[in-house]
Amino acid sequence: MTPEEDTMETASIVNMVQRDSRQPTPEVGMGATRLMWTDRHAYTVIEVSRNGKRCVVQRDKATRTDSNGMSDCQTWAYEPDPNGYKATLSLRKDGRWRRVGGTCLFAVGWRDEHFDYSF
Repeated sequence: MTPEEDTMETASIVNMVQRDSRQPTPEVGMGATRLMWTDRHAYTVIEVSRNGKRCVVQRDKATRTDSNGMSDCQTWAYEPDPNGYKATLSLRKDGRWRRVGGTCLFAVGWRDEHFDYSF
């Protein structure tokens, strides 16, 4: 991957750190986070393959619990959403979790919701 392609995945330092961190082997019930340009969405691992290199995640209901308005200082409460979007992820050779059939990046072992209001 060229540096130009790499920078198109995310513009957030937090997302870059999580993207490049060593990811734990997923377990059912563990948190997962979709890493986008500067936003993040919370998921829960609901299935894991025998070899631990594929898993299914489901979007959580995330409710903002602070009163900081359009701030980067955000706190969230999470709960399972049985009707939430499901995605199958695979662990790629570069050590990153991506949606099967796509390029969406995920971090496993960490659940976070974040909206960047600066865009």
